[in-house]
Amino acid sequence: MDSDSYSKQQLDDLFMDMIAYYDGDPKRIQHFTKVHSYARLIGIGEELDDASLFILEAAAYTHDIGIRVAEEKYGRCDGKLQEQEGPIIAQKMLSQLGFENYIVERICFLIGHHHTYDNIDGLDYQILVEADFLVNLYEDDAGNRAIDKAYKRIFKTETGKKIFRLMFGYEEED
Repeated sequence: MDSDSYSKQQLDDLFMDMIAYYDGDPKRIQHFTKVHSYARLIGIGEELDDASLFILEAAAYTHDIGIRVAEEKYGRCDGKLQEQEGPIIAQKMLSQLGFENYIVERICFLIGHHHTYDNIDGLDYQILVEADFLVNLYEDDAGNRAIDKAYKRIFKTETGKKIFRLMFGYEEED
């Protein structure tokens, strides 16, 4: 089996494992599925290499994996708690699926920082944040002020900006 199909199979296995992980929670399953879709689209548009796209896709599936544990431990699931709790759970799941160590490390880094918007380190990180914002702004029914602020503060990739403008009917100021 060539590495491309192996990688695709790992992503498909991860997708199914994440659906099982969120058993009975369709909102969370829908969320990570949408984030993955936008992350992949932006990653392809920004011409990520295959390895970076693979890492981005896996991180998009697992980015909020810490929510359940945070809710169980602390009764809440804010971004910082997701970042704190997520990498531990993801590391175990990804290792069981045969992901290579360096890939697991980067995915866990992305999970552990996906609600931290300063010092974004790498295009995969930038794209994950943008994809999560596209979905969260819609799911949270954000107002015009929040939409404007997010566009100006968060979006850096040309593909992410284009999707944002089309999705929200947003017009950039000159």
